[in-house]
Amino acid sequence: MRKINVLVLFGGMSPEHEVSLRSAESVLNHMSKEKYNILPVGITKEGAWILYGGHDYSQLPSGLWTEHPGNRPAAISPIRGQGLLCFEGDCLVRQSVDVVFPVLHGENGEDGAMQGLLQLAGIPYVGPHVSASAVAMDKTLTKLVADNAGITQAKWQLVRNSDLNNRVEQIVDQLETRFTYPMFVKPAGTGSSVGVSKATDRATLMDALLSAGVYDDKILVEEFIHGKEIEVAVMGNDSPVASICGEIDSGTEFYDYEAKYITDTSVAYIPARIPEDVAEQVRDQAVRIYSAIGCQGLSRVDFFVTYEDNRVVFNEINTIPGFTSISMYPKLFAASGIPYEQLIDELLQLAMEACK
Repeated sequence: MRKINVLVLFGGMSPEHEVSLRSAESVLNHMSKEKYNILPVGITKEGAWILYGGHDYSQLPSGLWTEHPGNRPAAISPIRGQGLLCFEGDCLVRQSVDVVFPVLHGENGEDGAMQGLLQLAGIPYVGPHVSASAVAMDKTLTKLVADNAGITQAKWQLVRNSDLNNRVEQIVDQLETRFTYPMFVKPAGTGSSVGVSKATDRATLMDALLSAGVYDDKILVEEFIHGKEIEVAVMGNDSPVASICGEIDSGTEFYDYEAKYITDTSVAYIPARIPEDVAEQVRDQAVRIYSAIGCQGLSRVDFFVTYEDNRVVFNEINTIPGFTSISMYPKLFAASGIPYEQLIDELLQLAMEACK
């Protein structure tokens, strides 16, 4: 039986480059060498594409993978049938690709850009396609879809970074009229809590808007929801299924980038410490927003469950969730009876089925 040629994409030029390296290390280490011919292709922060020549995937998080002597410049051809192009001196070698697993978090990885290239190339890939990726990446577009689908979420307002130079005082006045402190401020198009701040007064709100504006012209401001942070993993194409619910106790004011990937303050509870009927509501809402956006393959959907009355409030959706050793997506499905290696098999199969 011929091995399936799987191209694993990692790295990228987004602020989430390091997270992608950690996710890819874990994916590559859990991918069956008997079933798959693995093509690990990394994108440096400068945008160079490299076919990694080594087999020690622990070199990825440190960045040492870029120095391996077996590395070759590479690129995915947009021309159908050409697959991966590898450059060896003056020679060009073509490598066929059956399916791509894009472990690329953030800009140009999960926003529809890479998905567009793979669509042109005619190569199946894990995760939602172009339009769903673009909508899910932009939190303000996600909010519009959720509103239209009748899904309960925090009150929100869009702020343009380009307006802050001339109207910052007026904008802050409007926000203070609409919301009470604290407020959450987020760049519309980043994941992993990059650029996210909790504003507790006028001064910190101004700082938060400026901080978020570094990453995106579109800034999302949301009301504070006093509740538990609940996450659920969703997988599937036409008939998606949701995992059991997990709960994050960040150990900090909120589940920021450091709590997710750097410090050990956060604690995950699987299953989440919520009533079973509430957990079913979360799972149902997760599949509803997944389908409303048009996702396929996989996504992780995040909610709040309020302390006061167990009200389920949608937070956001992530179409290429973290796959590190401590990430919730693989842990939630492992707890639901699908171990990591089988999860990879099923995601690759879903990708190939979606392109038939």
